[in-house]
Amino acid sequence: MAEGAPIARWRISSFSGNEGNCVEVAELPDGTIAVRNSKHRDSGIVFFTRAEMVAWIAGCKAGEFDDLARGVAKQ
Repeated sequence: MAEGAPIARWRISSFSGNEGNCVEVAELPDGTIAVRNSKHRDSGIVFFTRAEMVAWIAGCKAGEFDDLARGVAKQ
């Protein structure tokens, strides 16, 4: 686990498949959402407030970031 990382119950996306090429998320006791690379778990953690995560998910659902996935095979 990354230095200073809180103990958390991590969940990995079902879109990760068997390769582990995805992200993991965990809700921390203070309500913060932690995100890390599932393949490189010790490389760092990014923390989001619940409001930031809600905005990110809404943007993803609305297709605002689809251009970033061009050329990536859909699972």
